[in-house]
Amino acid sequence: MSSPDYAVQAVLWGQYDTTERDLRLAKDGGFRWVKLMFQWDYIEVKGKGLFEWNEPDRLVKLTSELGLKLLARVDFVPKWARAPGADLKVNGPPAKYEDFFEFVGALAKRYKGKIGAYQIWNEPNLAREWDGRAPNAKEYVALLKGAYLAINAADPGAIVITAGLSPTTAPLPLAIPDIEYLRQMYAAGAKDYFDMLGVHAAGYKAPPEADPGEVAKDKALTNNDPSPENLKRTYSFRHVEDYRKVMEENGDKEKRVAILEFGWTSDNRPGSPYAWHAVSEEQKADYIVRAYQFAHKNWRPWVGVMSLIYIAAPYWTPNDEQYYWSITDEKGNPRPAYQKLKAMSK
Repeated sequence: MSSPDYAVQAVLWGQYDTTERDLRLAKDGGFRWVKLMFQWDYIEVKGKGLFEWNEPDRLVKLTSELGLKLLARVDFVPKWARAPGADLKVNGPPAKYEDFFEFVGALAKRYKGKIGAYQIWNEPNLAREWDGRAPNAKEYVALLKGAYLAINAADPGAIVITAGLSPTTAPLPLAIPDIEYLRQMYAAGAKDYFDMLGVHAAGYKAPPEADPGEVAKDKALTNNDPSPENLKRTYSFRHVEDYRKVMEENGDKEKRVAILEFGWTSDNRPGSPYAWHAVSEEQKADYIVRAYQFAHKNWRPWVGVMSLIYIAAPYWTPNDEQYYWSITDEKGNPRPAYQKLKAMSK
């Protein structure tokens, strides 16, 4: 993995007509990694031990044939593994963590040497990703530890990455701000159970080079958020540096940071919660390229893969918020960001 390395998230599961098209878009755009969701509730849906491997086999095979590395996000619990009475409208951990450990172990065993990295869960510092309950870093670390040990036993060469945390200023019970949650993860013993620290790094309205402290002071760049300034650093791409500081404080500077999601949106629809920080497609293109360039100049050697969102799913429409983050449209047509990234020296 180079520093930085180039990844993009795609939506390929069940998209038989467009899978190869979108993988070739990634390859031709100069990306070396593709991030895909390997949902537990799709693979072991019918019951414990009843695996359906046809679709993951197809995706792993096609990705490998095109010479792309695979980053698998693993979460979403099947109904049979959820706790009785769990709110199935939101994501949440399994009733028995051992069921998850056995699943990720089976996944890593089947695709040993073929899936390069595993992301364990997504944004567990949000209640909506944790059974609707108040987030709990100690519980997440227990989930991370077991998954790390299972994957490492099945495929020691695979990289285990922590969940990307949501860059949020919201308080309990809705959320725990990401840097506070990260400190709680270290206090709970997370250090020994991951290979790279996963982060999310949306740029919001600020350019990628903007100092987080200056962004935090600017009401226009923080949507008039009344939170304390130290929390409003989350509204900048360089908030990644705050994560790095926590790693160093915990004697963990030898590990790299993996940026699991980042980008800018052009979503200016009336009523959209993203409209306040929408940029033009041309500005989006410029900011994304500059973000990679900033990381290359300032964050080596500790930054690893940087996974951009998204190559658009073929079924997304202008009614979907993901449509506006994407660097292509639903038909695979390049947007300015894709074209500028393709031309960028890597």
